[in-house]
Amino acid sequence: MSAAQRSEERQRRASKGPRIERASKPGGDVWREHTADVLAALLRRTGDFGACEDAVQEALLAAAEQWPREGRPDDPKAWLVRVASRRLIDAQRSAAARERREEGESRSAAPLLEGSRAAVGDPGGLVDGSPVDDDTLRMAMLCAHPDLSDATRVALILRAVAGLTTAQVAACFLVPEATMAQRISRAKATIRASEAPFAPPTQEDAVARLHAVRHVVYLAFTAGHTSAAGDALVDVDLQREALRLAERLHRALPRDPETAGLLALLLIDHARSAARADAAGDLVPLDAQDRSLWDHDAIARGVRIVEDALVRGAVGPFQLQAAIAAVHGEAPTAADTDWEQVVVLYRMLLRIAPAPVVELNLAAAVGMAQGAAAGLVALEPLLEDPALARGHRVHAVHAHLLERAGRREEACAAYLLAASRTQSIPEQRYLNRRASESALP
Repeated sequence: MSAAQRSEERQRRASKGPRIERASKPGGDVWREHTADVLAALLRRTGDFGACEDAVQEALLAAAEQWPREGRPDDPKAWLVRVASRRLIDAQRSAAARERREEGESRSAAPLLEGSRAAVGDPGGLVDGSPVDDDTLRMAMLCAHPDLSDATRVALILRAVAGLTTAQVAACFLVPEATMAQRISRAKATIRASEAPFAPPTQEDAVARLHAVRHVVYLAFTAGHTSAAGDALVDVDLQREALRLAERLHRALPRDPETAGLLALLLIDHARSAARADAAGDLVPLDAQDRSLWDHDAIARGVRIVEDALVRGAVGPFQLQAAIAAVHGEAPTAADTDWEQVVVLYRMLLRIAPAPVVELNLAAAVGMAQGAAAGLVALEPLLEDPALARGHRVHAVHAHLLERAGRREEACAAYLLAASRTQSIPEQRYLNRRASESALP
């Protein structure tokens, strides 16, 4: 079987994804917790991403078959590494023998990686001088390869680091499972084909990759915070995985202010999850949430983390977003929210990280702090932005400000337009209900 045929076979198996699904039932938590560590351990032996992932899947299948009979080992990760290593060696020997028979020459590949530091490149003292000894971070840094697009980085980290199945990753992107399997396969091939794919990154490249990793973790959390489609408002599993990765990043780089800001932001946002939907699964807006359902301990921890980060070095986007979340999280009631402070923070964020979504949030905050008329003035140019107009959020904010301004008929039309632009069923129900309520005399 040629290298191309083996790649095609892996892609076919990945598109089906049955082995992880079957094995994850008795050991899903172990897979989620140790997937990056086990995969990184194998990558130290060979640079074949696909072969290593196949070996890890085989180890998980063996765990699913043996652990119920023999009991879970004291060190599940070590067990998985040992079994996966054997599977990898067996596969390499089989492949080498097959290729010798088929081509009459040895295709044994020398290991691409030497030692733990070379596994995915060592960020070393990339931020604060602390050595990074976390395989999860190393795997995330590899998946944040500069030759990949942002969307592909997200998909690969969710698959290889967070341990989501190909089907779960495909659902996040609203694409067929086979399409996502092909995308992930191409990403691995891109990494393998790049110049010195597993060499330690330069200082500049390491900083860029860390920034990409933080961005990917945030995107994953955002995807779980409000599911893009379907009946569920929140994808709790995806949120927890993103939060787990943020925790590990923070442990690896405890003095990096932006990593601390990311963790604080996710902690505070996740702390409000229980109040974001009612018993019927319908969306509950922030100002109407039962704040007794919030996890106030998590909010307090997030506030402490961001307050500590803000006094250490330059202030970055994640720190500012965490500070905004802290203002909401510390307000006893919606009426107690310090909207003027939120406006100041959004303006600071807009200066250092300009983006249409930041402008949109600023306009909404201005409407709350200075009145609906001022908010509508700030929002007006954003309604002409083609990218924003294709989505639902700008129309939902427009509708809310119109309703606050007493322009109920226009608000009804804007709510209906917003509802037509989202695939999330809970959001559709909420926006349609607001449209009906605003149409009432």
